[in-house]
Amino acid sequence: MDSRVNRRQSQRPHRPLLKILILILTTALVALGAYGLRLYSQTKYALNSTYRGIGTEDGSAGTVAKTIQQKKPFAVLLLGTDTGAFGRNDTGRSDTMIVVVVNPKTKTTNMVSLPRDTAAKMIGTKSFNMQKVNAAYEIGGSKMAVNTASALVNVPIKYYVTVNMGALEKVVDAVGGVDVDVAFSWSDPHVGSYHFTKGKMHLNGGQALAYARMRHADPEGDYGRQKRQQQVIKAIVKKALSTDTLKNFDQLLKTVSGNMQTNLSFADMMALVQNYRAAAGTIKSTTLQGHDAMVYPGPSSYQIPATTELQRVSDTLRTALGLGKETIANQNVRENKANTEFNWDNPEAQNYVIYNPDL
Repeated sequence: MDSRVNRRQSQRPHRPLLKILILILTTALVALGAYGLRLYSQTKYALNSTYRGIGTEDGSAGTVAKTIQQKKPFAVLLLGTDTGAFGRNDTGRSDTMIVVVVNPKTKTTNMVSLPRDTAAKMIGTKSFNMQKVNAAYEIGGSKMAVNTASALVNVPIKYYVTVNMGALEKVVDAVGGVDVDVAFSWSDPHVGSYHFTKGKMHLNGGQALAYARMRHADPEGDYGRQKRQQQVIKAIVKKALSTDTLKNFDQLLKTVSGNMQTNLSFADMMALVQNYRAAAGTIKSTTLQGHDAMVYPGPSSYQIPATTELQRVSDTLRTALGLGKETIANQNVRENKANTEFNWDNPEAQNYVIYNPDL
């Protein structure tokens, strides 16, 4: 009997390797689950700290906005404030203003830069106030910036993301650097001792910040800077969607939580990742073009967009949102009509007067 037992035991296959593999897989799954839970908790905590509602959103800090929940296109204003970099620590103005329309149905994202020197009526002041559009953030924060930009281009903007420029360096480093195509070789002591060579370059955080801020060495001035800012944003989005970002995930979260404000809730952002990711595949960009002018009272140097240019940008954004085109009729249009002697075909700077708002 003992021999039969021994034979049966000897016939049973010994599979220690399989047992070890099962143990390793089980341990790995538990570890991944715990790691995933930790990442989720860290992300939620970090992003919840960035939430600042302004009354334009259609949701609250703990819910998914109706627009995003229903997978509809929406517009968000990206604000880059000129603080946190190059020794600036005051409230500052919005050095960068970009209206972004994200459309999951067409799988496209449209970006339109608003030059900071563009004349615009401040929306939300007690009395009439028309000055450079980047002053809106300094006067009334993100809410006034959103409302002013919305009125300028006649597009409903519900959301905003405000990031100080000092954080750009840390964000780029956190995603492992970004790749850009440099249009021409240049260096500019105003933004550091970096040198950029024409062609493809991989930029670290410090280089990316200098690349996005330079305008003195650019023949296109502020318009050239806006193109480079759009380049960097596109590159960051591309890297952020890759798995490489996980390598510096903690650093990225710390940077975001300490340097960003938005009225997109954590629930909104999770829904965006799930339902709007494809829209980042095609990113189109353009800029609201203005005309050089010396504006009175002042005088002060401004960019004045022609009514036809305002209409072009408005049509582009409204079409991207799935809205019908509307004839633009804001304060800029009224001021343009009042400046009857302004020659839009003359490339030289001309005098331009801000008149009574009751015109």
